[in-house]
Amino acid sequence: MKAQIMDEAAVFRALMRIAHEIEERNSSCSELCLVGIWRRGVPLAQQIAKNISGFSKMKVFIGSLDTSDHRDDGRAAGSVNHTEMDFSVEGRTVVLVDDVICTGRTVRAAMDALMEHGRPACIQLAVLIDRGHRELPIRGDYVGKNVPTARSEIVRVCLPGFDESTGVRIYCRTDGEPD
Repeated sequence: MKAQIMDEAAVFRALMRIAHEIEERNSSCSELCLVGIWRRGVPLAQQIAKNISGFSKMKVFIGSLDTSDHRDDGRAAGSVNHTEMDFSVEGRTVVLVDDVICTGRTVRAAMDALMEHGRPACIQLAVLIDRGHRELPIRGDYVGKNVPTARSEIVRVCLPGFDESTGVRIYCRTDGEPD
């Protein structure tokens, strides 16, 4: 590990701030859809929804979206699909939630996958970490932390259910850390 850039308290503060920003920007909506991008975007969406429910009367729908069949790099194509949305996105505001944005390709794939479920009125993006290196003109509407990185570095968001602790760490690719 090269560095820990967020501990558990910092992650939860960032998610609370994102929740307040989402509620403030969408205060005219009575319903909101939070859709976590499979894998680590899902628990982040769940926590943001829990935060919003704690201070707002807005109805929040929560879902998960698997982008593997929509990627342009062939990664994980044909695997088991983990999309779960038991609500319609048609005409609603949808906030896609992911852990890290880098090139923007995962978000592009998520928008393609989302459109298979209807035409939202608006799509917004919430990310815990923005590390730069964009290849597509996509940016987060809500960002927990901007972390400039080298392409040779890996940013890993550690969350319960996946990892032993909560936090955000940077690794060098030579550390043997998975991509």
